[in-house]
Amino acid sequence: MDLKTTPAVPASAAATSPRLSAKAERFTESVIREMTRLALQHGAVNLSQGFPDFPAPPEIKNAAKAAIDADLNQYAITWGAKKFRDAIAANFERMQGIAVDPEREITVCCGSTEAMLSAMMAIINPGDEVVVFEPFYENYGPDAILSGATPRFVRLHPPDWTFDSSELAAAFGPATKAIILNTPNNPTGKVFDRAELETIRDLCLRWNAFAITDEIYEHMLYDGAHHISLATIEGMRDRTITINALSKTYSVTGWRVGWAIAAPGVTAAVRKVHDFVTVGAAAPLQEAGVVALGMPRTYYETLAREYLARRDRLLGILSQAGFRCFQPRGAYYIMTDISRFGFPDDVAFARYLVKEIGVAAVPGSSFYRDPADGRTHLRFTFCKKESTFEAAAERLSRLSRK
Repeated sequence: MDLKTTPAVPASAAATSPRLSAKAERFTESVIREMTRLALQHGAVNLSQGFPDFPAPPEIKNAAKAAIDADLNQYAITWGAKKFRDAIAANFERMQGIAVDPEREITVCCGSTEAMLSAMMAIINPGDEVVVFEPFYENYGPDAILSGATPRFVRLHPPDWTFDSSELAAAFGPATKAIILNTPNNPTGKVFDRAELETIRDLCLRWNAFAITDEIYEHMLYDGAHHISLATIEGMRDRTITINALSKTYSVTGWRVGWAIAAPGVTAAVRKVHDFVTVGAAAPLQEAGVVALGMPRTYYETLAREYLARRDRLLGILSQAGFRCFQPRGAYYIMTDISRFGFPDDVAFARYLVKEIGVAAVPGSSFYRDPADGRTHLRFTFCKKESTFEAAAERLSRLSRK
């Protein structure tokens, strides 16, 4: 092109940036990840983000190293290495009693986060609605927006985080495409029982809706709680998309290896989305996942017992510091009430804690559609080692004296 004939760009146009996606304007960055950054910045004890600060099992780490040394460093099959899919199927049948076809019903993704988004994008059409319990894990709202769905929120009521069946029924209708269910639940620690799951089943059948279940905390159960996969409830086998991952159970949150289990037709759609979003999960880590999913039952029993001790340890620390705690029956988080501390809201208190006291927690407002509904809550995590608890106890003791 002759530069001499290039038309001048109007000054007004040069000063205007191209428009961004309206979707991205409808949600903020992750508050949980922001609190981790603040914890690093201020040298605070990080009880905000749910990653263990203790080592993963040596068998799993050694398997990953061996896979890399064996040059398993190239693409696995897009929807997951066969050995790993076989291990997922065997583990699911052993734990939940459901046989699944690893060739047609499993998609390995880059963590449960990608599995959830790929599942939603695979089933959502413009105008569809998705039912979400609140307080909710903060990704679910943006996932709905990114996939084009309209979220319909249903409240879980403290102290037991139960839902009102009439409120849930009112959230379903002709536009409902799916309900998202996280059990055991983040952030509340609620474990949904069979009667509650059957209520959800009845509504899914009535309105011909899917259920997408996030079951990543399935082995962290306390006080006699029992995890029931919604796919095991009569009538839900072929309309449930079950999401899980290695992250929490095996203390490898940074590996980003998860999966979705669904009926063949649904899986075919999930695999297409997954293929063009991430292509595939890390090949050597899938090899290590085979070892992880083959761990003996005693591993899971020990895991639950050790997490129970951690839960009770943090409950004691928080109660001593003046927090009102909602005792969780699953997962590894504690929701608290902060009313007695007299701060204007959860964000102000969380920032005070991390900057002045040296302990990071997550503001409760990040788990609600309307931030005002979470203004008296903070969430803490107890997937930490004893030295972390000791440091948190010492720092929070300053708070109790204020």
